[in-house]
Amino acid sequence: MFHDMPAEMVAEMERLQAIDTQDRVDGTPHLQRLRQIPPETGKFLALLLANAPAGKIIEIGTSVGYSTLWLALACVTTGRTITTFEVLPEKVKLARATFATAGVEDVVTLIHDDARQHLADYKDVAFCFLDAEKDIYRDCYELVVPNMVAGGLFVADNAISHGQALQPVINQVLADERVDAMVAPVGKGLLLARKG
Repeated sequence: MFHDMPAEMVAEMERLQAIDTQDRVDGTPHLQRLRQIPPETGKFLALLLANAPAGKIIEIGTSVGYSTLWLALACVTTGRTITTFEVLPEKVKLARATFATAGVEDVVTLIHDDARQHLADYKDVAFCFLDAEKDIYRDCYELVVPNMVAGGLFVADNAISHGQALQPVINQVLADERVDAMVAPVGKGLLLARKG
């Protein structure tokens, strides 16, 4: 999968990585930063998704589409598609350009809206990646998990880097009898839950 990445996808990932690195040191305002996952998290997500059961694939928090490219790579490899949600109009515009440049428009559907307005309608979810404002994590979890297929995966970013803010949600997920869950020390920390 990683060895056969299309050249345009690799080039777009590298471009976004360079911008993200610069954002973190040049004083770019928080909401304007790309705030994307590190490459090792992207690879981990792609591996997880490539082995997910049949069902819908969703992402909550597109930003400019870097994480979506990793998920799209797994979708291309396995013949699937992904729906991703983003609320900020400037990020939606940049994400559309990312997907066009990387050549993944045929596997990615981008919805410009608050995912919480749509998640109840998404049944048979096989994989969900959540990387958005931390105050919506609990809502998103409670909307997605009831609609997940057996063996479906729910993955939320920043479980270590924002551990204090997310601790109540993490504790809730770890105690949830509907799932098997753990925090994986990958990137900024991933809260990983598999529905039984």
